[in-house]
Amino acid sequence: MPVSQDLSGLNAIVTGGTSGLGRAIANRLAASGANITIVDLKERHKTTAKEYSFFACDLSLPDAKEKLVKLADELGSVDLLVANAGVVPPWRGLREVDGKEWMQVMAVNTWGIAASIGACADKLSMSDHASVIVMASINGFTAHASQVLYTASKHAVIGITRAAALDLGPMGVRVNALAPGPILTDALIARVTQRHKEGGPSVEDAIANLKSETALKKLATETDVANAAHYLASDASGGMTGSVLPVEAGLI
Repeated sequence: MPVSQDLSGLNAIVTGGTSGLGRAIANRLAASGANITIVDLKERHKTTAKEYSFFACDLSLPDAKEKLVKLADELGSVDLLVANAGVVPPWRGLREVDGKEWMQVMAVNTWGIAASIGACADKLSMSDHASVIVMASINGFTAHASQVLYTASKHAVIGITRAAALDLGPMGVRVNALAPGPILTDALIARVTQRHKEGGPSVEDAIANLKSETALKKLATETDVANAAHYLASDASGGMTGSVLPVEAGLI
């Protein structure tokens, strides 16, 4: 019997949903009928679509979980959680790593994920369609030079995903992760532009090189990631939990 990918009437929380992949995922879930609440920093509220609810929260702070519990209570029910919020620090080798930056990035990229899942767990357990989608990265499987901090945080995110799947599985809550590779976003273009200013290849050459490293000879897009998130949110992926789904056009 075909399963439904319709999300009509389901309440979805998307962290870091005012821009980038978070915004693309929020739009995709909304297109399938979900009611969207975006969690992000207060100053980003102005970029939130009028049809979405907004909840201001700094996920790097110790009280983030407590605040999100209140949000879940206010919503009354939570069916879907997209734990997407994260930061990409500047490239630094181990000799240049900065302690303050390390703590801040880890607070957002790891505590923010764990706090979000933990805060919504009770409400998710009451849903017949409970699904958590965590934003990991291909850097959770591998490593790149001068990316020790980001790599460490995304390895941790995959660990959180798998542990959460075991913790929440008996409650009927599925927890899976997406692992994007290089995605053709404004943020990626900004990063390669900055590297070019610092002596790196031109933007055109950098993107061409990234495309050449994939089986499809192209970069995955925000839409590709959003469609994968929709799959994990829907009953079509009902037999999956603790999985990490790459979206990277077949990195060679």
